[in-house]
Amino acid sequence: MTIHMERPVLVAEAMAQPAAPAVRARIVGVGTAVPETSYTQAEVLDAFRITDPRVRSVFLNSAIDRRHLVLPETDAEGRRVAEEQGDLLDKHKSQAVEVGIQALENCLKRANASLSDLRHLCCVTSTGFLTPGLSALVIKELGIDRHCSRSDIVGMGCNAGLNALNVVAGWSVANPGELAVVLCTEACSSAYAMDGTMRTAVVNSLFGDGSAAVALVADDGTPPGLPVVQDGPRVLKFASCIIPDAVDAMRYDWDRDLGRFSFFLDPQIPYVVGAHAEIVVDRLLAGTGLYRSDISQWLVHSGGKKVIDAVVVNLGLSRHDVRHTVGVLRDYGNVSSGSFLFSYERLLNEGVTRPGDYGVLMTMGPGSTLETALVQW
Repeated sequence: MTIHMERPVLVAEAMAQPAAPAVRARIVGVGTAVPETSYTQAEVLDAFRITDPRVRSVFLNSAIDRRHLVLPETDAEGRRVAEEQGDLLDKHKSQAVEVGIQALENCLKRANASLSDLRHLCCVTSTGFLTPGLSALVIKELGIDRHCSRSDIVGMGCNAGLNALNVVAGWSVANPGELAVVLCTEACSSAYAMDGTMRTAVVNSLFGDGSAAVALVADDGTPPGLPVVQDGPRVLKFASCIIPDAVDAMRYDWDRDLGRFSFFLDPQIPYVVGAHAEIVVDRLLAGTGLYRSDISQWLVHSGGKKVIDAVVVNLGLSRHDVRHTVGVLRDYGNVSSGSFLFSYERLLNEGVTRPGDYGVLMTMGPGSTLETALVQW
């Protein structure tokens, strides 16, 4: 009888206990960096001696004031010399590592952490291919502990920052209290081609060089052992949407005529992305009890003026909602996978978030793909 009576009592007691708080990844730091050299759109046009009025119109009506770029050297006559693919890959390697290290160090400083605290490093890039990957090169360059785990996400494009955040948030939850960093480092000037076509003009008018890093630590809401700041948002949920019918709308492939890789953007891509923004956000908020009007902060990828406008219209956002997205595009251009982190850094510097606020992060890129994340301060 004693055995039969014990079991119901234990079950009842267990059911009466409050549920353990969920362990979730928390964003505890962010940092960005760009190359020293920057140019206005007019200066880029002049540097390449571009006089075609159609091309100049694309540059000057892009809603971009300035971009940080590493342009090719000039010849004896002052003309910019077209770089071979090998030279572009060398530039990607040097710039992605150099500027990426600056962003990583800035991120750790903001997180009140050091290199010795780092347990996982995930590097994201789409502007060049390296083996060994950027994570190995950064670890070697900085003397990070050789036992630091690492991952590299290569070739996913502008949406890849949130793909990486999703993966690393999972690593953080599996390793609570350990510091992980996602480093998005893009040398977009290493992907430039010059052929006088409108296809190339659109790409060359848009992208800028830059790196951004974000630090994560998983916890259950109580202070962890690491001396990291605790005012960052917890990552609650992710949602994705791929558009198979637009798989070729954004691509980076080999140009046989130029003998190098070349990026292509379909003119319809802003409208395709915009039309699917509502679908993926509704999926993100499904089951949470939240409406779009409950979201206090929107951090959208600075994909271009038309992309931003399409997202604003389809989600019913205000210009204030995308103020940081627009500002990053204006001051840096599209810095690919790290763009949304440039916006996040501006939001933090603004100091307007309050405990309990919800935020939506959104990126978009080749696939064609939209990635989203729901966070809460």
